Amino acid sequence: MSDTAMPAAISRFLKKQHVLSLCSGAPVWCANCFYVFDSESGVFWLMTEKHTRHGAQMLRDPRVAGTINGQPKSVLLIKGVQYAGRITLLEGDKEKAARSAYVKRFPVAIKASAPLWEIRLDEVKMTDNALGFGKKLSWIRQETE
Repeated sequence: MSDTAMPAAISRFLKKQHVLSLCSGAPVWCANCFYVFDSESGVFWLMTEKHTRHGAQMLRDPRVAGTINGQPKSVLLIKGVQYAGRITLLEGDKEKAARSAYVKRFPVAIKASAPLWEIRLDEVKMTDNALGFGKKLSWIRQETE
């Protein structure tokens, strides 16, 4: 990424999780998607069809936002992320690399023909109560990236 790397705690959390909420369009619509996080470039790769409601909206307007969270039983262990970014449909070599990583994480996807998309993260905010109640960590992509 750049000299303003995403905080390690955020990156570790994103790598451990595997489902994100994805909100797009106007009117806003949300979906849940399995994802792979590429920490080197600060992107999520996900698989979804273009003809879904959120897929069609993302083709019209690439601005997306969403959340990622675990399911702790105690409020003291809450960890979660809010993110915003831009999504694009992958093609060519980039799509092949993303599909390889996606199938490695989710082997059942080898049989899927749905296209892969990339969310280029612009901003991430993490709440981590394990570091102290209401503790926030933030990252914003620098314009030069």
